[in-house]
Amino acid sequence: MARDGGIRAQPALCSRAATNAKAPPHGDPRRKTLMTSIPIKRALLSVSDKTGIVDLGKALAANGVELVSTGGTATALRAAGLEVRDVSELTGFPEMMDGRVKTLHPMVHGGLLAVRDDAGHAASMAEHQIGAIDLVIVNLYPFEATVAKGADRETVIENIDIGGPSMVRSAAKNHAYVAIVTDPADYALVSGGTTTLDDRKKLAAKAFATTAAYDSAIATWFGTVDQAEEFPATLPITLKRGDSLRYGENPHQSAAFYTATGSVRGIGQARQLQGKALSYNNLNDADAALELIAEFRDAEPSVVIVKHANPCGVATGATLAEAYAAAFACDTVSAFGGIIAVNRTLDAETARAITGIFTEVVVAPDADEEAIALFAAKKNLRLLLTGDLPDPARAGLTAKSIAGGWLVQGRDNGTPGELKVVTKRQPTPQELLDCRFAWTVAKHTKSNAIVYAKDGSTAGIGAGQMNRLESARIAAWKAKDAAEKAGWSTPRTIGSAVASDAFFPFADGLLAAVEAGATAVIQPGGSIRDADVIAAADEAGLAMVFTGMRHFRH
Repeated sequence: MARDGGIRAQPALCSRAATNAKAPPHGDPRRKTLMTSIPIKRALLSVSDKTGIVDLGKALAANGVELVSTGGTATALRAAGLEVRDVSELTGFPEMMDGRVKTLHPMVHGGLLAVRDDAGHAASMAEHQIGAIDLVIVNLYPFEATVAKGADRETVIENIDIGGPSMVRSAAKNHAYVAIVTDPADYALVSGGTTTLDDRKKLAAKAFATTAAYDSAIATWFGTVDQAEEFPATLPITLKRGDSLRYGENPHQSAAFYTATGSVRGIGQARQLQGKALSYNNLNDADAALELIAEFRDAEPSVVIVKHANPCGVATGATLAEAYAAAFACDTVSAFGGIIAVNRTLDAETARAITGIFTEVVVAPDADEEAIALFAAKKNLRLLLTGDLPDPARAGLTAKSIAGGWLVQGRDNGTPGELKVVTKRQPTPQELLDCRFAWTVAKHTKSNAIVYAKDGSTAGIGAGQMNRLESARIAAWKAKDAAEKAGWSTPRTIGSAVASDAFFPFADGLLAAVEAGATAVIQPGGSIRDADVIAAADEAGLAMVFTGMRHFRH
């Protein structure tokens, strides 16, 4: 031990430097690194999450590794009977400023960053009595958890780790000689007292990803919370890979599923009870179904059936089974191979009805044991349990990549307030209910979207057409087809309400709805030809309301 508290350089390092005095300078392409397997002689442990740290300390000590530590980590190790050196012994300085300054010192970072077979580095280490550090175990202050708890600004700032990320980056940069572990799940890689180059590379990659994500969370908090900027000048987005998928939308496209940090639960956090792994398209459609059923989370029993991210049947009822029957009847053809979402605990009666047709995925807050048992006989059917449904009014951003950049916007979480009646005839209470129901479904249907609804059920849905007239015609045709298949005397568009996700630019789309039998219309309004459309509605005896809000979806 040096008199100033520093730990003297290891003799092996000094002798290696002495015999390598004529080695090319650091960075010279002729200089060859390295030992692929390196014994751990000294480890620095400083963790916020103490999970597994004592067991790791014992394993390292059993392999003759010298343990250097800080604060609470040192206390935990000593309590387990381990011999530990305080980092203040290494630096010759005490921890100070409420622990803000303890590892930011050349005795630490020199021991981490030194290129071990570089003569100049070795000489500097010997001159300044800097000992090499072969392993760093660090996890960072819980910044995101602190924010999630609603802590005040001062507490949030104090949970920004400075020394930890600095050590992580130093060790990761010098991974040719130093192992850096930021995740307790990786302790087994270093507990044997030796590290391999391949492992050090993997650990370094993970370490830099960790600090990048950590800095991203801090930058996001400063920009969006502290400075209240919806769109900060730099928008860091941190995602964590969940599952590698077999392929993307098509077999020639590779794909993976990434989860976002934060407290919002969705398809990515759902519990899959059975069935094969979800595909890219399954996940996309299941998300569309979940977002739509979430609109009905406080409503009576409701069912959504989705195909290719568009609803093909939505209904409410006295029971889930009743709602499923009504939603299925809207489009029995498209429902084949679809995604179903419900807003209640899935029961046996509804599960039995669902098994009557091939279904890819069922999404539910929960399911009873009998329903689970019924699905177990359908090995290819996936059951996802989400717990509480997400809040459809929650804030947030959505992003879409385009060539050369990203389009970022706020979530479409708007709901119309008071509806403006613009026709001579007032809508009846039932028509108003059907208007709002159709409007909710149209919000989640690809533009141009036309949705007919009656008595809490969709009657016909026209989605994704290049003009609104064709969407109105397709929706009406689907309603007729559904009536023929069900043996009804008339399609459910008779006496229905019709929703349009954007204004009718001409009266022709509205007249197509009249021809289909609709008696009420809900649309945003705002066209330069609103007067013509209103006049056509009055002439046909329709009731029409304006929302003042558009719901394009592309």
